[in-house]
Amino acid sequence: MLPCRIVTLSDTLEWLVDIPSETGNEAAIRDALAGRLAGRPQHLVNNSLVVGEPGPGKVALVGHIDTVPLQGHVGARIEAGRLYGLGATDMKGGVAVMVHLLEDLGIDDLVGVFYAGEEGPIAGNDLGVILDSLPDLASIEAGIVMEPTNRQIHVGCQGSINATVTFLGEPGHSARPWGAVNAVTRAGGFLTMMDGLQPEPHPIEGLEFKEVMSVTRAAGGIANNIIPGRFDLNVNYRFSPDRSIDQAIARLRDFCAQADGFEVIDAAPAAYPEMSHPVIQRLIEATGAEVAHKQGWTDVAQLAKRGIPAINFGPGEPALAHKPGESIALDDLTWAYDVIVTTLR
Repeated sequence: MLPCRIVTLSDTLEWLVDIPSETGNEAAIRDALAGRLAGRPQHLVNNSLVVGEPGPGKVALVGHIDTVPLQGHVGARIEAGRLYGLGATDMKGGVAVMVHLLEDLGIDDLVGVFYAGEEGPIAGNDLGVILDSLPDLASIEAGIVMEPTNRQIHVGCQGSINATVTFLGEPGHSARPWGAVNAVTRAGGFLTMMDGLQPEPHPIEGLEFKEVMSVTRAAGGIANNIIPGRFDLNVNYRFSPDRSIDQAIARLRDFCAQADGFEVIDAAPAAYPEMSHPVIQRLIEATGAEVAHKQGWTDVAQLAKRGIPAINFGPGEPALAHKPGESIALDDLTWAYDVIVTTLR
């Protein structure tokens, strides 16, 4: 816990960034947050923490406490009005704002959901487990998922599918390739097609979601002198909220029909953009900011799936997420805090 003194938002963010919390190793930051917010009702769920008692009329502040693996500088540093460090923008900045809102506004109207496992597969995401473990969360008024939104409001989100797409060949000696079938080069036409893909626009509620498919991983071959007999690709499909998961899987399967194998590894639903709920309307009015679609997946989808109106709103710049040298403008923290205070009054 931070020492007893006036603690600023930047102090809190620096404290959080200095606690390593890569996906799967969130227990230390969960326990630190539990200590910082001691004296309030708490529920521990796996590596996650819920502060306050969910119920009708309450607003949930929702933020993941895990980060992607470290790519650069260890720990937090402040320079020229920005704080640098792993998770600074995605999304410990939002978590810092959540902590101060719970401390300053109390838990009469708020619930804080600090959850683990967001940066990994959906099967390891604790938010679903929390929603199942605390059914009263389904009765809350609305949710604010505090992902970075670059001083905008991001409504809805894309769905996401990862599938292993496999091309098969026949192994053989690389000195006599005519006696083998190269699985890697068999995939050439498919890879050329993927390289030529352009975003597919899907207008919804006046917002233009962009569907995209990308090869994100590839593995093939077992030795430098053996023609590869198998080539596996991970294809990631970000689909728009006008498709169900089943429809999106069917489309991706058809798109990959020339491959020898197709297996869905994980799939997460999209969320239709929600703008009509009174809490969300007040948040939009309090920011005076542009309303945009969420080009990516967030846990707004898990809340929407359970009938909870939810929106993406938080400090930080999405373009800096998952990058070496990740940082956040410190005045973003104050801006997000003030907007939510205005919304909830």
